[in-house]
Amino acid sequence: MRKTAKLKEILGRRAAVLAPGAPNALFARVIEDLGFEVVYVTGAGIANMHLGAPDVGLTTVTEVAETTAAIADAVDLPLLVDADTGFGNALNMTRTVRLLERAGAAGLQIEDQVFPKRCGHFPGKAVVPLDEMLDKIKAAVDARADADLQIVARTDARAIEGLDAALARAAAFIEAGADATFVEAPLSLREFERIANELTAPQVANIVFGGRTPDPGKARFAALGISLVLYANAALQAALRASREVLGSLKDTGSLDAVGDRLSSFEERQKAVRKDEWDALEARFAPRRPAE
Repeated sequence: MRKTAKLKEILGRRAAVLAPGAPNALFARVIEDLGFEVVYVTGAGIANMHLGAPDVGLTTVTEVAETTAAIADAVDLPLLVDADTGFGNALNMTRTVRLLERAGAAGLQIEDQVFPKRCGHFPGKAVVPLDEMLDKIKAAVDARADADLQIVARTDARAIEGLDAALARAAAFIEAGADATFVEAPLSLREFERIANELTAPQVANIVFGGRTPDPGKARFAALGISLVLYANAALQAALRASREVLGSLKDTGSLDAVGDRLSSFEERQKAVRKDEWDALEARFAPRRPAE
């Protein structure tokens, strides 16, 4: 099955499929090795890990495309890619869709924030006029080469104008051609119930550890009929905590003796990057060395 069709099928199940976020190909490999069905290419993660910067609209479409291409080359899972606001107006959206689709995206998440955007759990957000976002959605739908490339339209209006306004926007997104919608930062399970009951298209939830949205768990989300649950930066946050603890111990003690059990073994590391596959290629194609 084509990856675009696979992502469409996943969204259509409405079974709260878990989608961990990956800011790079190594984290995507871990996600695939653990048996998850989809990778979320996280814009915040790219900003944090690639730039060492916050999620305030500093990444470019080419940086996202390069990361997407590397991840698509590393794993066989469908990729839902965070395309922010499309990096501009409807014309920019057209280029963004074409570029990310060629890079290997199976779906694109686009949002209605004013550019440059901010993390959905940051204060100080603003949304563009509805007509402007509808034009971007129509441009995205028109620009895709594969009709199964999933366009997931996100609204950040909940934090600005309230849930009713966010639901009205999401309904308009569906009418404009979005395959799924994503109401960012609901504050309660009751709000998720309204989202699932009042919107006809598949829905995406986003769980940010330490953020505004509660996490009732996969079973409850599935009972509501939510399609996809993003854990966009769980791996990044875990890696950051572990890195600080291990390197802090190294700085304090001068060795890794006290934290050796926190580290993957050398063999585990090579398995994660599938060194055996490269060894097999080398054995097949590398020039034969003369015997000594």
